[in-house]
Amino acid sequence: MPHRFHASGLEATVDGLMDDLCADLKRLAAIPSIAFPGFSPEPVLQARDLVVRLLRAAGATDIGELNLPGTAPVVTATVPPPTPDAPTVLLYGHYDVQPPGAEHLWDSPPFEPTDIEGGIRARGIADDKANLMVHIGALRAFGGRPPVGVRIVFEGQEEYGSAFDRYPPTDPAMFACDAMIIADTGNIRPGTPTLTTALRGSVDVLVEVRTLGAAVHSGEYGGAAPDALLALVKALATLHDVHGDVAVEGLRREPWDGTAFTEGEFRELAGVPAELPLLGSGELGERLWSGPALTVVGLDAPSVDHGAAAVVPHARAKLNLRVHPRQDPREAQDALVRHLRSLRPFGIPLTVTPGDTGPGYEAATDGPAYRAARTALRRAWGTDPVHVASGGSIPLVNGLAAAVPQAEILLFGAEDNLCNLHGPNERVLLSELRGALLAEAVFFTEYAAAHRRSGDAV
Repeated sequence: MPHRFHASGLEATVDGLMDDLCADLKRLAAIPSIAFPGFSPEPVLQARDLVVRLLRAAGATDIGELNLPGTAPVVTATVPPPTPDAPTVLLYGHYDVQPPGAEHLWDSPPFEPTDIEGGIRARGIADDKANLMVHIGALRAFGGRPPVGVRIVFEGQEEYGSAFDRYPPTDPAMFACDAMIIADTGNIRPGTPTLTTALRGSVDVLVEVRTLGAAVHSGEYGGAAPDALLALVKALATLHDVHGDVAVEGLRREPWDGTAFTEGEFRELAGVPAELPLLGSGELGERLWSGPALTVVGLDAPSVDHGAAAVVPHARAKLNLRVHPRQDPREAQDALVRHLRSLRPFGIPLTVTPGDTGPGYEAATDGPAYRAARTALRRAWGTDPVHVASGGSIPLVNGLAAAVPQAEILLFGAEDNLCNLHGPNERVLLSELRGALLAEAVFFTEYAAAHRRSGDAV
């Protein structure tokens, strides 16, 4: 028989787990598990081994791994449902981390987890090792026998990207569940329980201009010889209007109906000085999440330090377009390509090459798992949860949605938008770690109860 836990007692249970959970989190965060080319694979495997030991001790069974070509192992495990009619919840996280970057910018060595006021600092401690420990802690909260069945999917190469993003639809039985918790996100600000319900899609396009066989003297030929860089700059200037809004026809933009950053929060997060304006018009949520964003992410042209007095014969730019979560990224890419190919700056044609696309995602939020999650987050943080979107992409979410289309997908976790993920001095707050763990444990009880009620009604 499974242990009988009630939501009212889970707070005390979670509080009793926190010391050991933090100690294990520090052990995991001390491993430099960077799954990038040029870094040793051994620490990645060390992190995998520790995760496996922690899962086994927490009561997970059938622990195995999926090995795809060129990809770090994906750790898998299960906890059988306590009864045949209990729902199954898939728990996702990743044990790899970003490189530390410039270590002189850190206040302490990035792989020496350091206690700070209210939290712990280390590379990867928020993204995503704290969230792995939330999952493991939720199993511990029920003595390894939660009121739901559990499937574990812990990835080892999320930060660099891998073939696993596209794997789930090829093996849907491996991911079969009623709901998923994708713990690779967190709260919009500390103390504000947050569900991420949408992800923008992503599009790449390369635009190139060739005008001359070689550079020619700007004094002798400038003024008549076609300048490739001038033509490219003129073309790029058509992509935005006078306010900084994207001016490409056919890109979807709608008001955002959830919570968003304040302007002050956004300026602090993005490092925008007070004297500079923000780009675009309308609410921040619309500019960041439910409308397009078009960025020149790369430019090939002579550098200032090595620029000669010459007319430039060749220039190119790489564009990244982020699109509305429900817009087909290929449709958006076609719109951008069509816009660029219609241009003839100074009568000069452009060569436009479509690149990669990644779909966005928008969750259906009216099902029993979302109702249980809202109750759980409210219980954990003592205030009503909000919903936000993300301009970043999590490609695996779309793969999981395609593999198990009937499953509800929940994105929440122990991170927060001030945690410096991918930057120096990354940290996790103990309050957020506790809240995410309590929320997941309460979710298990609420979701199991909702499932029983729906079965009784039938």
